[in-house]
Amino acid sequence: MTAEISNDPWSTLDDILGLEVAEPVDDGIGELAAYGRCSTEDNQDPETSRGWQFGNARKFVEPLGGRIVAEYFDIGQSRSVPWERRNEAAQLLAELKNPRRTWNAVVVGEGTRCWFGNQFSLIAPRFAAYGVDLWVPELGGKYDARNPSHKMLMSVLGGMSESERQHVQARVRAAMDAQVVNEGRHQGGRAPYGYVVVDGGPHPNPRKAAEGFRLRVLAIDPDAAEVVQRVFAEYMEGVGDRAIAKGLNEDGVPCPSERRPDQNRHRLADGWQGSTVRSILENPRYTGYAIFGRWTKHETLLNPDDVGAGHVVRFKRAAPERVVRSRRPAHPEIVSVETFTQAQLMRRSRAAGGLPGIAKLERNRAATKHTYLLKGLVRCEICTRKMQGAAIRKGGYYRCIARTMASGSAALADHPKTVNLREDVVVRPINEWLCQIFAPDNRDETVRLLTGSQDGRVDGRRANAEKRLKGAEEKLRRHLAAIEAGVDPVNFVEPMKRAQAERQAAMEELRHLPDTQAVDVAEVYAMLDQLGDVARHLNSRTPERITQVYRDLGLQVVYDNKKEAVTVTASSRVGNVCVRGGT
Repeated sequence: MTAEISNDPWSTLDDILGLEVAEPVDDGIGELAAYGRCSTEDNQDPETSRGWQFGNARKFVEPLGGRIVAEYFDIGQSRSVPWERRNEAAQLLAELKNPRRTWNAVVVGEGTRCWFGNQFSLIAPRFAAYGVDLWVPELGGKYDARNPSHKMLMSVLGGMSESERQHVQARVRAAMDAQVVNEGRHQGGRAPYGYVVVDGGPHPNPRKAAEGFRLRVLAIDPDAAEVVQRVFAEYMEGVGDRAIAKGLNEDGVPCPSERRPDQNRHRLADGWQGSTVRSILENPRYTGYAIFGRWTKHETLLNPDDVGAGHVVRFKRAAPERVVRSRRPAHPEIVSVETFTQAQLMRRSRAAGGLPGIAKLERNRAATKHTYLLKGLVRCEICTRKMQGAAIRKGGYYRCIARTMASGSAALADHPKTVNLREDVVVRPINEWLCQIFAPDNRDETVRLLTGSQDGRVDGRRANAEKRLKGAEEKLRRHLAAIEAGVDPVNFVEPMKRAQAERQAAMEELRHLPDTQAVDVAEVYAMLDQLGDVARHLNSRTPERITQVYRDLGLQVVYDNKKEAVTVTASSRVGNVCVRGGT
């Protein structure tokens, strides 16, 4: 007997098999968690950004029966940071493992804000493994991993997000560069030591001015600015970075992190360091010009073996072509452009020889019980280096030792093993000479000598640079002659590199030396008035006061060991005029 088959064959088969098929009932999406993100680069405040992103998410899912029961929102997180390293996103991923969570799907307000590059392809399988659906407005519904169109669109969205971020960075950087070059505008951040940030009036953008934004400009911090000037002055006199830092610590000068702890919370107020002095000497903003872009962000892989771990930001020195400078002074200067340029040339000259060139640097030894009145002022005529203070049989001497010179130096041929100059033998005649030329009765004659000595005078720095240039060229000639004589050229690779670097540094210094400017009689009289009673200071029992007079007069002492003669030069601070004397 054949069973009668109804019009619905599946209904008859279900009766035979005893199956009961329930009609599908659409209860809607159900409970969801919402995720959003905003970075510090947004023009909107976090509350506004959170409001519109979660508002978009509700408009998307509520018509489909969805209810948002949990919210995760990251603030100050770049979209390039992987989800595992975002605070709120990491909590959402951790909640996937919770069997008692109150939601079974996740919705976002805007996909390009939540995923970057290939992040979605790394995150989506984790949600699928725990049975959690992803609802993305750009897809118009739920993400389906089996739909190749969905995969392709999410990949495109990740690329668009990455492209948008790069375009925003380029536009912002270009705008900031233009503001610095054309307006000299301060772009924020911590003020350099020696400056403070003050109110500069209403913002030039009318909309921002209406919202209460104000311009911020740099103004001089008088006490700190004096320290900056001291750092440059001591360095120009041949004192090294660490020696300058040591002197500042001994004088009780507060270091930058101690003076401004509010803007240096990341540093310990543990005194001056050589690196602190170096950063001051290399900061061109002390010239009064706005400089922007000296340091730039570089994104490097957190783990090269795990690209999915994302990148971390590191600050590195920017390439020279990326640094911009204002066309006009943007804030008060602390040091002149000429002084700053000379300091950079000195640093380049000192570093020209690399590690082997350390022996050529003018060193500053640790302070001793004896105060050397001419410390840093005495030079050896043979090698032009500064002679170092030393105690010999309880007497103060200035010494120049040949073994501390760089190997291969041209001056070694004529330099004795040790050149000694006794301090008390030279200090007394120097004081007598200075007291004589700066005595009130000789005031007019001194002014005449100072103004008259400007003609035909050779600047000391120029002469020193020319001497170094001549020495470097002589080294190159000797090396080439040795190679032509048959010596293996490999032995001269490093010496020739050092000689070429010394030659280039000397040429750069000569090229940038400022022209000597004459001073008039009134300026010289003003300098003498500023010096005060020179004789009284020199007869003082305080060594520090005597040393300060020498430095104010720009005293330079050159000792000729062969002739056993000392040439003394006193240069005014007003101009580069000088008078000479001998002992």
